Amino acid sequence: MASVEINDIRKSYGDHPVIHGVNIDIRDGEFVTLVGPSGCGKSTLLRMIAGLEPITSGDIRIGDRVVNELPPKDRDIAMVFQTYALYPHKTVRQNMGFALQLRKAPQSEIDARVMRAAEILDLKPYLDRYPRQLSGGQRQRVAMGRAIVRDPAVFLFDEPLSNLDAKLRVQMRAEIKELHQRLKTTTVYVTHDQVEAMTMADRIVVMNAGVVEQSGTPLELYDRPANLFVAAFIGSPSMNLIKGTLRTGKKPAVVADGEAELPLITAPDAADGTPVLYGIRPEHLDIAKSGTKAGFKTTVTVVEPMGSETQVFAKLGEQKIVGVFRKRLALDPGDELLLMPEASQAHVFDAATGKRL
Repeated sequence: MASVEINDIRKSYGDHPVIHGVNIDIRDGEFVTLVGPSGCGKSTLLRMIAGLEPITSGDIRIGDRVVNELPPKDRDIAMVFQTYALYPHKTVRQNMGFALQLRKAPQSEIDARVMRAAEILDLKPYLDRYPRQLSGGQRQRVAMGRAIVRDPAVFLFDEPLSNLDAKLRVQMRAEIKELHQRLKTTTVYVTHDQVEAMTMADRIVVMNAGVVEQSGTPLELYDRPANLFVAAFIGSPSMNLIKGTLRTGKKPAVVADGEAELPLITAPDAADGTPVLYGIRPEHLDIAKSGTKAGFKTTVTVVEPMGSETQVFAKLGEQKIVGVFRKRLALDPGDELLLMPEASQAHVFDAATGKRL
């Protein structure tokens, strides 16, 4: 195992920069997820760690070595790709042991390592099958087994679950997390799916347009997003961001659509009348009783019963709101719904800069 240090890494394709001075320190044994929308630079950064993409400037250190000029085979890493990348003419056993064969490892060592990985990943019954005889989840486990057999210092995962169906993705998330807990190998995992990032990582690095927007534990990013981008990206459904103006004084609030008062516990450090966005997560909205002065009026547009909860989409003026309620509701489109935010869970963002106030 080893730590990974990314120091002021930059990447350009000709005159077009795509990575703008990224700094990330990954501790020995840590599971770090790089997350962000398509084109944000996360896969490019992973490929630079792997040695599959040259670095324009900066340093990457794995353990105590700067690896900028080292070929991939000498970096002591193993990568699991989105497309499995299995040899169709080789059995599961041969696919998993192939890297060790190239190293000319003794056959007894190859057999022992393959068997150990097969036991960890529940692949022993499939060792003599070919990839075409396996399901998508089994093929992905073979790709993971091939990485485990190498016993690397660092695992690199490049969106490994995106080709699987929804049920299998949930299962494989748990298997990858359990694998990390068992092996304690430093892991860098790339995904555009923030649910994967939230459920698997020790720490999440949110990237956007080649820069790091915020880094922290999943709950740190969920509870205290640094800016509008992180607030909107982390969480499913995403945070409600309601345009309004700040009102300071004895009863601080954000006033939206002329009259709706969205409560705050304390006023942020900004002038009265500042244009802001009021952030509230869907699960932090309650339904207020009709006839009370608390809450703000919305009009229901869509109701999604989920069984254990109900998602309600509504409008405050022209602004869209979504609420998640842990109960079943008899609502129809066009109904009026009085919503009350939990003031202690509210966030305020500067409308001009997008930063959290």
